[in-house]
Amino acid sequence: MKKFLLPLVFAAAILAVPVAQAAPVTFTAVLNGPSEVPVNASPGTGFATVIFDSAAHTLSVSVTFSGLLGTTTASHIHCCTATPKVGTVGVATETPSFPLFPLGVTSGSFTELFNTTLAASFNPAFITANGGTTAGAEAALFAGMVLGESYLNIHTTLFPGGEIRGFLVPEPGSLALLVLALIGLAVASKRNGAEAGKASGTGRMAIRS
Repeated sequence: MKKFLLPLVFAAAILAVPVAQAAPVTFTAVLNGPSEVPVNASPGTGFATVIFDSAAHTLSVSVTFSGLLGTTTASHIHCCTATPKVGTVGVATETPSFPLFPLGVTSGSFTELFNTTLAASFNPAFITANGGTTAGAEAALFAGMVLGESYLNIHTTLFPGGEIRGFLVPEPGSLALLVLALIGLAVASKRNGAEAGKASGTGRMAIRS
């Protein structure tokens, strides 16, 4: 069932039409050293909650972390890896780091709401790679998050490439609501198309007579 649903959501995200009318989707990630590339033995841990609202065009990011060996230098969301939950890829969100993310510390918390219609919310390179528009970047990031191709990590002085990270995954309940909304929209669109076809056929018959 999941293999069927993910392509549906992916297509909707790329088209950016049905998704705009769907409910917000919540993603979570457990951050740790073994999930980094290269793997490290940091005792640091963290947890991230990211809420993507395509209707409001917002991205809410909340992160808590502690026990890092180095002090923080940056944090952001990367997207989109070639294989779900594997590999590394460039930064998708604002660089060099989330604004106001606590830097120079080994533990802390962070919450921010980003406007995904603004270029400032993204890495310029990510916008360029996705059609050169914020709409393209927004759709690509959402699709990457749904497909498990996006991760959030925290960089530190001891691990410049990243001390802890975790791939973002959609909460089952949140994703189910999105899929139901997409299916409903698809059914409504098909029904409207059929009705329009009937009306068009009637019109042609009238012309012929």
